[in-house]
Amino acid sequence: MKSGSGSAHAQLLRAAPATTRRRTRRLPRPKFHPGSAQTAKRILSLSIRHAIHPDGAPAPIDVHLMTTPVDALATAFARAGADRVTFHVEASTHVDRTIQLIKAEGALAGLAFDPATPLGALEWVIDKVDLILVMSVNPGFPGQNFIPSTLQKLRAARDIIDRSQRDIRLEVDGGVKIANIRAVADAGADTIVSGSGIFGTPDYRRTIDAMRAELFRPARSETKIASAHAR
Repeated sequence: MKSGSGSAHAQLLRAAPATTRRRTRRLPRPKFHPGSAQTAKRILSLSIRHAIHPDGAPAPIDVHLMTTPVDALATAFARAGADRVTFHVEASTHVDRTIQLIKAEGALAGLAFDPATPLGALEWVIDKVDLILVMSVNPGFPGQNFIPSTLQKLRAARDIIDRSQRDIRLEVDGGVKIANIRAVADAGADTIVSGSGIFGTPDYRRTIDAMRAELFRPARSETKIASAHAR
């Protein structure tokens, strides 16, 4: 977190054994029993230890569960102190119920969609979700290339959010690098997860700074307008 990213993103890839990954620093693999409250507490303690902004303030803990069944683990992480808990549509027998379980523990609830999963479920829970996660790679395999059709899906999700008039984050995860981060943001994403796009470079801070520069770079149309005014 001290390198300048915005939040700690922890992923639980499978029920057991699990691999956890922070997007700002690699974490040791913990030993645990799946679905237990102790599991959630141990993983979160590893994340919270380093989830600190440069000013010393704690950063939000964003937990992304790629497990099934998901209800017990989602509840455990929310109860252990995660700020946001996101699960996949396919992992829950009753999506609405899983969202309710997370929110009942005081956490924000997120819904994740794999590359080939349509956004249809949002129609019935858009009044409850706090975050929509669009996967831009297939889950479980690091270092994959960004799937271009994700941009279209992000635009569709952004349209759904805007029409709902609710404060819902739109997150993207997978294959995001300096070269495509601006396109992802322009498509509507406001929360961006990057793993190999940062860890695959020799200088994390420089990479994050370059990503931020891309995000704040004026769009081409804005540059042309500014040039015209300058004349």
